[in-house]
Amino acid sequence: MDIISISAAVISLCVALLSTRFISNSLVVPSTHGRFLTIDGLRGYLAFFVFLHHSCIWYYYLQTGVWAVPPSQLFVHFGQDGVALFFMITGFLFFSKLLDSRDSGLDWLRLYVSRFLRLTPLYFFSMILLFSIVFIMTKDGPAEPISKIFIGIIKWLSFTIFGGPELNGLQVSNLINAGVTWSLPYEWFFYIALPLIALVVGLRPPLPYLIVSALLIAAIFIYFSGSNYYWLFGGGMVAAVIVRFQRFRNFAISRWATALVVVLVSYTVIHYPSLYGSTTAKVLLTIAFCLVAGGNSVFGALKNRISRALGEMAYSIYLLHGILLFVTFQFVIGLPTTKGLTPLQYWAVIIMLAPVLILICGATFRFLEKPAMKKVRPLTEWLRAKNSTPLAGEKTE
Repeated sequence: MDIISISAAVISLCVALLSTRFISNSLVVPSTHGRFLTIDGLRGYLAFFVFLHHSCIWYYYLQTGVWAVPPSQLFVHFGQDGVALFFMITGFLFFSKLLDSRDSGLDWLRLYVSRFLRLTPLYFFSMILLFSIVFIMTKDGPAEPISKIFIGIIKWLSFTIFGGPELNGLQVSNLINAGVTWSLPYEWFFYIALPLIALVVGLRPPLPYLIVSALLIAAIFIYFSGSNYYWLFGGGMVAAVIVRFQRFRNFAISRWATALVVVLVSYTVIHYPSLYGSTTAKVLLTIAFCLVAGGNSVFGALKNRISRALGEMAYSIYLLHGILLFVTFQFVIGLPTTKGLTPLQYWAVIIMLAPVLILICGATFRFLEKPAMKKVRPLTEWLRAKNSTPLAGEKTE
């Protein structure tokens, strides 16, 4: 199984990159001006690795009925390292924004409008798909009380901050999207914490933002007490500071740094069964991320146009790949048939799904995500016009 799955993972990635090249002209790949190119390229690979992670989980789930981390150490790291690096990227990009705004000030209203429009439209679209699947699978059975279904829907629509419960008694509700929404509350936590974090770098956000941030953070810490994911954002923040030193950036783009990135990541995957169970593994991955954030492109792979185009679709790939897997196995092939597939046949299906995933995510990015992002400025100006007096400490345009 390992040789077959690893070979299939490589082939799937190559097919995904070829598919991305085919549609890259329609994606409007971001310009190279004023951006962290290696970060742009990294995101797409991380999202696709999470797809491979859940593909492997699905294989064993079909055999055992247990949804758990796969026995393959590589595929465990595909998922865990992928999400960890997404958290680091968030910490890196937004702490960099705070550092860059120390003299000029930060438009806090625009920041939160951009986050809302960046995350919400595609998320709600994925929820429509999830609710539709639940309806199809439960429409012939006894319905739960409307009040319970309504509360469940609200919890799902709130980015599962309060959990993603079963809907209308469907026990596999959380498997429809492979449970990927668990990471989104942590993203929102970091965005909410930004006004408080800004104080550390000398920014003075408007008082209302600080008060709301403090109250929400207190509530979140109570609700998410004991979580060990917050520090990953801190790893990205450390990278945002380190990359400001020219000497570090010079080293980061060197061949020695490329070798170090490869060694650190390889050592982590080979020697640690799980990223989350080892502090050393987390530190090694953080060091590798710092080098990538400093400009290391890993033999150019993270800077080329195709990688950056794949990165544009990262959020779509992350949110929608689980739904594609579920629909394929539940409706297209059928669970009885899928359970009977040999490892070679199963991974052949995954390879064939790779271009389908890319085409779907290219469409959702172009027709849903991109138009929403273009509304950031108009919506910000409209909201500001409703409150024509800027808040003290807030930058305006």
